[in-house]
Amino acid sequence: MRTLVIGDIHSGLKALEQVLHRAAVSKEDKLIFLGDYVDGWSQAVETVDFLIALEKTHNCIYLRGNHDELCLDWLVKGADNPMWMQHGGVSSVNSYNKADKSTIAKHIRFFERLKNYYLDGDNRLYLHAGFTNVKGVKHEYFPKTFYWDRTLWELALSLNPTLQEEHQYYPKRLLHYNEIFIGHTPVTRLGKSTPQKAANVWNIDTGAAFMGPLSVIDVNSKEIWQSDSVHTFYPEEVGRN
Repeated sequence: MRTLVIGDIHSGLKALEQVLHRAAVSKEDKLIFLGDYVDGWSQAVETVDFLIALEKTHNCIYLRGNHDELCLDWLVKGADNPMWMQHGGVSSVNSYNKADKSTIAKHIRFFERLKNYYLDGDNRLYLHAGFTNVKGVKHEYFPKTFYWDRTLWELALSLNPTLQEEHQYYPKRLLHYNEIFIGHTPVTRLGKSTPQKAANVWNIDTGAAFMGPLSVIDVNSKEIWQSDSVHTFYPEEVGRN
């Protein structure tokens, strides 16, 4: 059995279907999705429909992303959030305005049951963004940190690679878990298009909402599969560019 981690999808269903095919995903695999299923391309409803159907036949773990929380807030409250609209919300609003009430109710239940993090039997942590408590995720004061924080990735990037874990100044946040898998901050900001590792943190967000591909990584072998650049599936759209 493989454990496969899937990066931020941002409504790019066509890319998701392609990369799952390229990874030859089977029912024996465990699939861990890092969140941000919506906001970006035009297939928000179709993407969530696909994920709901997928877990009926596959072993899936769905984590909560900040865009999922923002979309849920709009679906439940109809709240006007100009910042969300500027960062992909418009595409999700347009998609859900075409959906019937039963579909919307089903998707609300999906968003509400997303997990903030997942810790596997090999002490590997999976979450959308990060955490701030030096004692680890079980001690985090503010759950929203799990899908909004960027300091964990920034900390890992800034760490001197020669600094040993035994050193007194080695960041204690990074010592609790063998590996940490996140999304949230596109590695395209570093000029990269493949999943990147800093310290023991793997970032799997390869910019699917912008001009990058959607990525899948095997947590054991570190083999990587990628879709074509997601924007090529939606040539008439701008995504979050």
